Amino acid sequence: MSDEADKPKAFSTSRRAFIKMTGTAGCVPIFPGPFSVFSNYIKTAPIEDMKSTDFTDPRPSVIGQYGSWAATLPNNPPKLSFRNSHWDNPDAWRSEAQSKTLELMSVPEMGMAPEVTLKAQYTFDGLDIEELSWQLPYGRPTEATLLKPQGAKNPLPAILGLHDHSGNKYFGRRKITCTSSDPHPLMSKHQEDYYEDLAWANEMAKRGYVVLVHDAFAFASRRILYQDVSEIAWGDLKITDHTDENPEDPENIARYNTWAAYHESEMAKSLFCAGTTWPGVFFAEDKVALDILSARGDVDARRIGCAGLSGGGLRTVYLGGMDARIKCAICVGFMSTWQDFLLYKSYTHTWMTYTPLLPNYLDFPEILGLRVPLPTMVLNNNEDSLFTLSEMKQADKILREIYDKANAADRYKSGFHPGGHKFDEQMQKDAAAWFDKWL
Repeated sequence: MSDEADKPKAFSTSRRAFIKMTGTAGCVPIFPGPFSVFSNYIKTAPIEDMKSTDFTDPRPSVIGQYGSWAATLPNNPPKLSFRNSHWDNPDAWRSEAQSKTLELMSVPEMGMAPEVTLKAQYTFDGLDIEELSWQLPYGRPTEATLLKPQGAKNPLPAILGLHDHSGNKYFGRRKITCTSSDPHPLMSKHQEDYYEDLAWANEMAKRGYVVLVHDAFAFASRRILYQDVSEIAWGDLKITDHTDENPEDPENIARYNTWAAYHESEMAKSLFCAGTTWPGVFFAEDKVALDILSARGDVDARRIGCAGLSGGGLRTVYLGGMDARIKCAICVGFMSTWQDFLLYKSYTHTWMTYTPLLPNYLDFPEILGLRVPLPTMVLNNNEDSLFTLSEMKQADKILREIYDKANAADRYKSGFHPGGHKFDEQMQKDAAAWFDKWL
């Protein structure tokens, strides 16, 4: 067997060891196929805006001796940062910065709103639950779960629940919902590990919200089925898909997730070749879900929020920053700076994070800051191994500066909690209180 065909097995060993070491929950390290370097051939700026090439940091960089050079490339603040002195009006800034961000994300066109199919309707855990699906212009139908208080009649505020990554593409919406007394054992363990044994979408619905959770691009119903690419020489992984006899066997799911982690770099490169980006596709599909949620008769479209842990926090950054229909956004376990990814933590993160060239214009927290003065919360974990604590605090400082400058300091709140990567009960209570205050 060729070295190429052996890659999934080699990756599996490295991936398991790394996840065991770091406790990765929301993003998966992708060792094969390192991210390509995107930069301008020539960077020009007025002399007074040029950044010093002096950079010293005792910590080792993930790109070795090149870290001290690469850290000097972005302008600080970036070109379209609201922290630059020439920006005074947040509306004018938002218009230009969102336009550039959309250009770089290269969001694919979704066309007309899809027809929504009601697949099942039932009551569980004091909630009325609907199983929904809709067909986008590409791929298999998106499946979603909607939860709301049992018997609710009047329009309610709503939350778009954005599920995590967790190195597990076999599952999506089931990671943060519970719709039966016999959930998949892997999802019970997942919620125990990262949500303190709580399905947070259910908990929010019980408080009086309509909560919609849909499978994100490349997860669960939207995942790449192995049967569609099995003729390519990935190696003999013996993966079964949803049409097979027992695809939900834990060993089969583990094999699929190992392959899907390896395949993530191939998907990212293909999206770049198609002229789009993974954040662009996420944003397009999440906007469709937001369209569907907003159009419901049982939803007050003036009071919609979104939230998510890790990969869901990443999606919150882009959706919350780019769509003003999100009146309250809560990012959990995914806030740092581009410099953190550049120098220290790119290997702990998914390809889904990156919009090439965007760091020239906005730092990562400033994407979420585009929503100023709309209410925003960021919840961090002090021992989260996916980020460096100093850069999480720097991201918090950046967001505070943006909200302070826009005279909206009371609409930004953050929290730093003890422990590793998670959205535990106390953090969920903090999030719920913030939603209750603003929605």
